[in-house]
Amino acid sequence: MKPIGNRQSAIGNPSATSHRELLKKVRRIEIKTRHAVNDVFAGRYHSTFKGRGMEFDEVREYFPGDDIRSIDWNVTARTGVPHIKKFVEEREMTVMLMVDISGSNDFGSTPQLKRDLAAEVAAMLAFSATRNNDRIGLILFSDQVEKYIPPHKGPRHILRIIREVLTHKPESSGTDAVPALDFLNHTQSRKAVTFLISDFIFPTDCARPLKITARRHDLIAVAINDTHERAWPQAGLIEWRDPENGQTVVVDTSSAAVRRELLLSQQYRSENLQRTLHRAGIDFIQLFAGEAYDRAFIKFFRQRGSRR
Repeated sequence: MKPIGNRQSAIGNPSATSHRELLKKVRRIEIKTRHAVNDVFAGRYHSTFKGRGMEFDEVREYFPGDDIRSIDWNVTARTGVPHIKKFVEEREMTVMLMVDISGSNDFGSTPQLKRDLAAEVAAMLAFSATRNNDRIGLILFSDQVEKYIPPHKGPRHILRIIREVLTHKPESSGTDAVPALDFLNHTQSRKAVTFLISDFIFPTDCARPLKITARRHDLIAVAINDTHERAWPQAGLIEWRDPENGQTVVVDTSSAAVRRELLLSQQYRSENLQRTLHRAGIDFIQLFAGEAYDRAFIKFFRQRGSRR
């Protein structure tokens, strides 16, 4: 639910957001996220997400200090000179971004909407992936798959991903991650590093689909939240509208008891989500619109690196 009076996104409304303004917004995100990738996340992404394994590179003569377990005995016997097999890391991976664009993500109590933060995070991950020569794909979803961009490389491809996250107008305002998870599993036959970017306000239990997907792919949950979802303001009577079903309700935020119940409800939802993800073996990153996200990702990279 969100206050009717809160700032609404003008995305999809040509009279409110001109093509030039959109390009400026995309450019700002590009500059900001490129800076984060170059100055903050340099090397962390590469060390966290290894390639699929090792691939054969060449056979060369043995030199003192080489690992004797790498000796190619067939070539050694044929030439009479010790040779070893040399392998290199198979670096290229497929990275999939699954971004929730349902109605609840067009909410923001700060100048940054949750959907804006999702676009920024998607851009940062896309630039990190392309810097490491990985392919990047996109799935936009509501309670259905709204848009699919197959994995590809290149700066123009990344800019297209940013534009789609910012501007795509969903056909449905509801939320359900199950169709998107099923779509991912059917379209990506090989294991992919997958970031599920959402506020995770789902009406149905996604525990089993999440667990199935986590077995097939390296699934990471990125929760996009708003600060008012963890600290409710004392603003008197507020009429709230659910952006996904249109229902409205009047909430008395001047009541300490009401604010406490709202906070406890939010805490319960967050804790339940984290338990579900933990049981499925899914890493969890929690972000808030209007706040820096670099520390959260650095912590995530560090934890993943220590587990290796």
